[in-house]
Amino acid sequence: MSGKYHEYPEYKNTENEYIGSTPKLWGFGSLKRVVDQNRQITYGIVQAGQNVPDGVPYIRPADMRDEGGVKNLTGLLRTSLSIASSYERSELKSGDLVCSIGPSFGKVMVTPDVLSGANLTQGTARVAISKKFHTRYYFWVLRSSLAYQQWESSVGGATFRALNLGPLADTYIPIPPHKNQVSIAGFLDHETAKIDTLIDKQQQLIQLLKEKRQTVISHAVTKGLDPNVPMKDSGVEWLGAVPEHWSLKKFGHISNVVRGGSPRPAGDPTLFNGDYSPWVTVAEITKDNDMFLEETETFLTKKGSDQCRVFQKGTLVLSNSGATLGVPKILNIDANANDGVVGFESLDSSVNIELAYLYLTTLTENLRESIKQGSGQPNLNTDIVKNIVFPGPPPCEQDQIVTEIKDAVARYKSLTNKAHGLTSLLKERRTALISAAVTGKIDVRHWQPSEPQARMEATA
Repeated sequence: MSGKYHEYPEYKNTENEYIGSTPKLWGFGSLKRVVDQNRQITYGIVQAGQNVPDGVPYIRPADMRDEGGVKNLTGLLRTSLSIASSYERSELKSGDLVCSIGPSFGKVMVTPDVLSGANLTQGTARVAISKKFHTRYYFWVLRSSLAYQQWESSVGGATFRALNLGPLADTYIPIPPHKNQVSIAGFLDHETAKIDTLIDKQQQLIQLLKEKRQTVISHAVTKGLDPNVPMKDSGVEWLGAVPEHWSLKKFGHISNVVRGGSPRPAGDPTLFNGDYSPWVTVAEITKDNDMFLEETETFLTKKGSDQCRVFQKGTLVLSNSGATLGVPKILNIDANANDGVVGFESLDSSVNIELAYLYLTTLTENLRESIKQGSGQPNLNTDIVKNIVFPGPPPCEQDQIVTEIKDAVARYKSLTNKAHGLTSLLKERRTALISAAVTGKIDVRHWQPSEPQARMEATA
């Protein structure tokens, strides 16, 4: 850790691979040693039955945030009084710890007053810390890598990654003197909140950069680079005014819009899961924000490929079905594509394909809005795609626009990568700080919040 933190004067070796050494006066043992012996660690209701609006609320792993408690108190499902009474053993009291033990194991929360009397499902466990110990300290212990590494070890290579009560109860933990528990909990509450604020700011910056990037692209492909150029009405609602000298042509007039198709019968092993032709699906197109599709995860057999159209390398394609419709890609491979994809074959030579791609990225939401009417699976039929208007600058201007956009996108990508990098470093620091504090690698007994922060907390 940073040089601003000091170590304890003396340490002893616990001979435990997860804890290592602890301050000399600290104890250590299993989690079950610090729980209320009359309220042992337990999971909750196995079959909660139908939701009962006036019943007893219960907490599932999906209801919990990693550390922030229940996401939506009013959204909790409720079970009947009779079912809840048969699970009295897992009833919660204010201050109890709740730990998710289902596939998303490791979420931890302190039960608020408003959920006293609530219950759990079999995917969550109650850890009722004894009054002799400081609950908030053990909250942080269970949120540390010290605990999570032990749980991961117990799960191993299991297909269903659930944490059993045995390994949870046997989690090996430090047991410092009560005063140390209180000071460590206060330190971590304060310091992790500061780090979380910094992480939130980086996330906001990433979102802002994403919005600015898209604004730059949208303006360049619909208004051009010259702010003083005369404009004309395009006659298209989502397009608005465009430079007067630009042409307006539908994609059906500048390309052959063709829908992909799937070999039949679906799932036939002689057609699918082969190694002959790359197989482009909506999932392949929408899995990232790259302009080009370089490879696919799945392939057709030759027999399967022979049944449907092959889109040539350099073809512009667009997802045309599902919740992620309207996403474009340029193929950098020859490939078959399923019927959730349309291709723009024989694109007019006067159109810069990268500009066409960039233009389509700005229309994704508009395309989704255009097919919201009706029910069932959202689907862009080829007629809708053919009628999309492309605002075409002269070829030399198209090249200039693409170059300008690429330069701008590169700048935004660099700033975004830096923000992602800083976020990762802050998360790593947070994890390291929690681990160091709960295991006594740093001495925070005399720690105090900085003066400005202390004054803010006092007036909050």
